[in-house]
Amino acid sequence: MRHANKKKILDRASAQRKALLRSLATSLILYEKIKTTQAKAKVLRPFVEKLITKGKKNDLLARRDLKKVLYKETAVKKVLEVLSPRYKERKGGYTRIIKLSARKGDAAKMAIIEFV
Repeated sequence: MRHANKKKILDRASAQRKALLRSLATSLILYEKIKTTQAKAKVLRPFVEKLITKGKKNDLLARRDLKKVLYKETAVKKVLEVLSPRYKERKGGYTRIIKLSARKGDAAKMAIIEFV
């Protein structure tokens, strides 16, 4: 039974899903706006928002935790020096999802996820 088991699996194995989320999060942080499917955007949103909240502390532990998740050091640096100070006064809701029309090839629902 699946009681209280609400995570989205995106039709991938656990390791593949984690790698996908890390890659999407790194791209979103570096470019501040990416185009992806709605399902991936909805899963990515809380993942990235937790990283930004963690970066608000801006200490050694936060830097090490971000390094574990993000693939590029430039992304870690950007979270700590640019994004976290930008949202210092904000309690949450750092990203927005804008729905787009379906993709032509497979009719997948597309979306843009960006920082507010």
